[in-house]
Amino acid sequence: MKRLLAIALSIIVPATLFAAEDTSYKVAYDGGSVPDIKAGVGLKLYIDSNQIRLVRNKMAVVTIPASSVTEISYGQDVHRRVGAAIGIGLVTLGVGALMALTKSKKHFVGLTWANGDQKGGLAMQCDKSDYRGVLAGLEGITGKKAVNSEAMTVKN
Repeated sequence: MKRLLAIALSIIVPATLFAAEDTSYKVAYDGGSVPDIKAGVGLKLYIDSNQIRLVRNKMAVVTIPASSVTEISYGQDVHRRVGAAIGIGLVTLGVGALMALTKSKKHFVGLTWANGDQKGGLAMQCDKSDYRGVLAGLEGITGKKAVNSEAMTVKN
């Protein structure tokens, strides 16, 4: 019984370590100074112990040292779902009217950095379930507190 338990643990523990190694967040690039990337492109954000990496198709797009980050900002874009309401309203008028009253939020995180002569910035859209984790990770490795950017907030 002890051997079986030892064998099971020797397989399970390394497998969980490899699974925990790939901690990434799916984000959409919204604009900034990263060359050759258009707005709306899906990227993976990796927050390592000393750097921030944006990766596309397993190729690093940009690597930012954590010590060079000068500001972290966040904001939300709130808008009504008019297009979806019109589409549903064609089928059922009541549900379409209710849909027009609902709002949708997009969560944005912005970074600016200065690494010697190299300066830059970017804005990325995060998933609503990853938004707080991205902010906590960035604040943790940079030592900077994220600021709420009123410029990104649109009220309808």
